[in-house]
Amino acid sequence: MRTGGQLLVDCLETHGVDHLYCVPGESYLAVLDALHDSTAIEVTVCRQEGGAAMMADAYGKMTGRPGICFVTRGPGATNASPGVHIAAQDSTPMILFVGQVARGDFEREAFQEIDYRKVFGPMVKWAAQIDQAERIPEFVTRAFYTATSGRPGPVVLALPEDMLRDMVEPKGVETFEPVQPHPGAKQIERLAELLSQAERPLVMVGDGRTPEARADLQRFAEAWDLPVAAVFRRQDCIDNSHPNYVGDVGIGVNPKLAKRVKEADLLLVIGARLGEMTSSGYTLLDIPRPKQKLVHVYAGAEELGRVYQPTLAINAGAAPALRALAELEPKSARPWAEATRQAREDYLAWTTPPTIPGELQLGEILGWLRERLPPETVICNGAGNYTAWVHRFYRYRGDHTQLAPTSGSMGYGTPAAVAAKRLHRDRPVVAFAGDGCFMMNGQELATAVQYDLPIIIILVNNGMYGTIRMHQERDYPRRVSATDLKNPDFAALARAYGAYGETVTHTEQFEAAFERAWESGKPALLELQIDPDAITPAKTLTAIRTEAEAR
Repeated sequence: MRTGGQLLVDCLETHGVDHLYCVPGESYLAVLDALHDSTAIEVTVCRQEGGAAMMADAYGKMTGRPGICFVTRGPGATNASPGVHIAAQDSTPMILFVGQVARGDFEREAFQEIDYRKVFGPMVKWAAQIDQAERIPEFVTRAFYTATSGRPGPVVLALPEDMLRDMVEPKGVETFEPVQPHPGAKQIERLAELLSQAERPLVMVGDGRTPEARADLQRFAEAWDLPVAAVFRRQDCIDNSHPNYVGDVGIGVNPKLAKRVKEADLLLVIGARLGEMTSSGYTLLDIPRPKQKLVHVYAGAEELGRVYQPTLAINAGAAPALRALAELEPKSARPWAEATRQAREDYLAWTTPPTIPGELQLGEILGWLRERLPPETVICNGAGNYTAWVHRFYRYRGDHTQLAPTSGSMGYGTPAAVAAKRLHRDRPVVAFAGDGCFMMNGQELATAVQYDLPIIIILVNNGMYGTIRMHQERDYPRRVSATDLKNPDFAALARAYGAYGETVTHTEQFEAAFERAWESGKPALLELQIDPDAITPAKTLTAIRTEAEAR
């Protein structure tokens, strides 16, 4: 006989769970007790539930398997909601287990009682509550399949605390394996026909970050000499040093690449939803019928035709689709070959750092890092204008080397870095954060110290919520409201946590500071103090304000 908590941990082990992230709570003590005896599952205890859920999301991105997070009821669950929302918008497999009040106390507004099916239902693929311990294997197995099938996403399961203490006879379950739809032969033939008829094709890829899928994409791109763009925060789908890679489509897209998207006569979109970020605010394609011939390959059938009506819709996972495309041999001339070379040159020119106001040139620092860091380095970031430099000037070369929320959530970089380093201690992990971004989940630096995870956080400090200030000056010039920040000494704060901390004010100081952080062997934070006027790589805050006043 097993308690419900023991049975739940048994199921997690059977389904291959090797890591989970949590903030402990009395509502699931029976699970914590069962984890005490588990030798298969590594537990990362976090400092806030939002950080724990973001770590689970990062795990899901890195592995393609559900990231597992445990939180307690009420505020624990609501604190975790940003991570759940990220997993939903980013199509990340994740399972959030939430401790719940005892079954006999339902509907009394008991201590921290919430109906999680109502709270999370619109946000997740499935939200449920396990009221009978004997049904734990059924619910947990379904959660794994649901989180990974079609368009991946989060699942939430509530666990009444008394149910977890019930004694039940264990039932065996088989290890789940993710299932992906495969393209049909006639669809691939039709795609080859459309490619053969094209003059200005462009590939946009948003999934398929395993070594095998990346190799298939490279083989396909080389055989057809196709220009390949990555969608927003999915730049690691292809080696950015490959001659067919032409940049990323998203916020702050290269204007020349945006023009190529608009003027393409065939767009092959693989593993991307074609949402607001990917389409640059729904401006690159006409709705509902794009003027470009559109081939949309996506694992979730509900996304095909959701906004844009495709010429050819293929309901398939990115990996099996790329495997089929890698076998395609061109049977005609490729009139776009010169355009591919030019698109690559445009990308290289776009990633040459410009000079910005102040003594610290963030573009030069990113240029140095892309030469200094090995290809397997994992780069993490949250949200804010500082990310424009990371996305534009760094080059992602290895698989699963970019951890960034397509949902645009702040506070993601630090917990994502903790999760990545916990999972891959042999890989360098560097997180970027703004001053506002870091303060949202920066306490997870304590988690890095606790588990001796030598991540390096590069904190870009301009003393404000920069993105909001940029929009504020554009729409309401000189009427600054609620965007100034008075910050702590971040380097001293890092040292107080037991990490390495240093402040950098000039570009020439960065290289030595980074090497000291690297050699420290400790979690490290480098605070970069940047001129507040340097709001984007292309335009200053002063220029944005001046343009707004001239309108």
